[in-house]
Amino acid sequence: MFPTRLEITVILLAGFSLLLISAAGASAAAGDAGPFRQGSLRMSLLVGSGTAFDRNYTVLGLGAGYYAADGLELGLDFEEWTGNTPRIYRYSPSLLYVVPTGTAIKPYAGAFYRRTIVEGFRDNDAVGARLGLYFLSGRNAYFGAGIAGNVYLDCDRTVYSSCTEAYPELMFAVTF
Repeated sequence: MFPTRLEITVILLAGFSLLLISAAGASAAAGDAGPFRQGSLRMSLLVGSGTAFDRNYTVLGLGAGYYAADGLELGLDFEEWTGNTPRIYRYSPSLLYVVPTGTAIKPYAGAFYRRTIVEGFRDNDAVGARLGLYFLSGRNAYFGAGIAGNVYLDCDRTVYSSCTEAYPELMFAVTF
């Protein structure tokens, strides 16, 4: 079976993200890394909605990240999908690189692993990537807009209608 257009897009996005992250050392930046400086911490709170199994859910999440180097974040995020059955939980370690541009607009790229636990079903593992722009709105605050996608590994197509996802990401963050 040939990969779908979405699967090809996710694979290309993941490859581009890994290429960008590996090239991080080659990107020299003048000045302060701002909210993306080494030692900064990110804390995030997620409130949203999602659809799974043709049912609507309220999605609640918590996340944290640590900038191990200027522009390079190691993160861990957790989600709980509530308000319907089956209950869904996700946790996702990630690696994110913010390109040092010297301007208030910073491109970012990242890769992640996601474990999805669905009550009554076999757990799913996925790999994915994200790509977008951060817009600085203060010394330690920024807005973000981008796209992310993932491919579920060992996906059972008799249970799930699709084994790939692509979705927009919008955020506001504060680092400490």
